[in-house]
Amino acid sequence: VQLQAFGGGLVQAGGSLRLSCAASGSISNIKSMGWYRQAPGKQRELLAAITTGGDINYVDSVKGRFTISRDNAKNTLNLQMNSLKPEDTAVYYCNAFLSKSSGGYLLVYWGQGTQVTVSS
Repeated sequence: VQLQAFGGGLVQAGGSLRLSCAASGSISNIKSMGWYRQAPGKQRELLAAITTGGDINYVDSVKGRFTISRDNAKNTLNLQMNSLKPEDTAVYYCNAFLSKSSGGYLLVYWGQGTQVTVSS
């Protein structure tokens, strides 16, 4: 199983970026997917998560600015980021809680991270 994240880059404050994450491999069921970020010298933090059923949660700092979405059929995850701020600069990671076989244990997988830099 692999998760590949892409879409990061350099953007000016107030701008937008769209991140995507594609899960591939032997996957039976993805229970939930999420986006995290880690800024230099800081711990990795959860930004947003979405379940297969569509339940969504956001951390307060991105509510109203970021939108998470998911295509269950394609095992893809997106994060639309608007009104970006310099403090959003970080490496962004996607993850997935999934099972590789029907009724199998839930395992967590991470994407490789994509850099988002917001200039002031």
